[in-house]
Amino acid sequence: MKKILLVAVREFTATVFTRAFVLGLMLTPAIGAIGATLVPRMMARSAPVQGQIAVVDPTGAVGGELADALSADRITGRRADQARQALIQAPESVRQVAGSDGGRAARFALGSVPQLTVVQRPPDTDPQQEKAWLTDDQAAPRRLALVVIHPNAAVPSGGVYGNYDLYVPQNLDDRLENEIYQGLREAIINARIKARSLDRATIEGLVRVGRVASITVTKNNERRTVTGFNQLLPAAFAALLFIGVMTGGQALLTSTVEEKSSRVIEILLSAVSPMELLAGKLLGQMTVSLLALAFYVGLGLALLVSFAMFGLFNPWLLVYLVIFFLIAYFVIGAMMLTVGSVVNDMREAQSMMMPIMLLIMAPWLFWIPISREPNSTFSTIVSFIPPVNAFAMLLRMTSNTPPPWWQVWTSIAIGVASVVAVLWCAAKVFRIGLLMYGKPPDFATMIRWIRAA
Repeated sequence: MKKILLVAVREFTATVFTRAFVLGLMLTPAIGAIGATLVPRMMARSAPVQGQIAVVDPTGAVGGELADALSADRITGRRADQARQALIQAPESVRQVAGSDGGRAARFALGSVPQLTVVQRPPDTDPQQEKAWLTDDQAAPRRLALVVIHPNAAVPSGGVYGNYDLYVPQNLDDRLENEIYQGLREAIINARIKARSLDRATIEGLVRVGRVASITVTKNNERRTVTGFNQLLPAAFAALLFIGVMTGGQALLTSTVEEKSSRVIEILLSAVSPMELLAGKLLGQMTVSLLALAFYVGLGLALLVSFAMFGLFNPWLLVYLVIFFLIAYFVIGAMMLTVGSVVNDMREAQSMMMPIMLLIMAPWLFWIPISREPNSTFSTIVSFIPPVNAFAMLLRMTSNTPPPWWQVWTSIAIGVASVVAVLWCAAKVFRIGLLMYGKPPDFATMIRWIRAA
């Protein structure tokens, strides 16, 4: 046991006390923080788009309404309304950051308000000639769109309302095109209302039903529902599990291959047995993975606390995260050690790692169907099939409809049995492959080693 601990300590220190590990651990949250801080500021400070929109309006009623609908004040008002609707079900801290009126959130998401000028053309203008006006790249101010209003857009013909045709130049920003669409919709609706001598405020009062935030009721309390939390939580836990497993698994593979190719492994085997080396490597990298996992879990919990969302989170899920991490780590880590022991360099390891990587990535392919229907037949079956059962069951447990407890512990029991089986097979291949050089064996050869050892 002492030798196993010595190997584990060596693996831990050789991995953790390196600049690459520290930078790799900090890089992801650092990039996220920089992106969350700088990108919105860059978008908000960008110069507003300026340009002209030509309108051919045979109705004579839409062009003026469009000029009002695309004014800076109206665009700002529409953005603020959309932001307020999006923030209704967000936590209070998020609404404070975004601004109570939603204007700050709209500026961050959509950038500066464009400065648009509507130029009305004669009603009998040929649209084909106007298209040439649109494609003049050297024109100043910039020409952004050509709108051709249908003759029956404001007053129906035969009981049917017309629409419009929109022509835009190449590479027009999607956000700007969306502003034009919204302005056209508002302008045509206003023209239709005025054509019937109606009052828009009265109509909007009749049809407008504000969306309120739902209240989630539990046995102990009530709280405001946070939209999207139940969808993001399974993805977050699956990502944590993936990061933890890959952190240790990749290091196991790399260190084993490097030690074998440099003949260091022969020196190590003169002091410890293959089984002690295997156990020490697994335990050492397990502590490294747990350290990385604890770091990212701590960041996640800090974010939940800062946004006053910690009450939505069940802390017991962290216990099951650790349990399923250990199951997945020992299975994947043993496979990585097996590959590292039979190859001579990383180039050979890449081809043999493909099946392992497919096993790791498989749960991501089924993330959405499992999290949306956690108790479907497919989700239930996958959560009992090793080695993907750890990922699948964790997705089910973090969904809005957790599975029965007997299924959770059945999956854990199956996972533990798979760990024992994989470690037993890996030990046999590891013992034979460590001192073998030359052409790496195929999977059929490794199966023969397992059966013969």
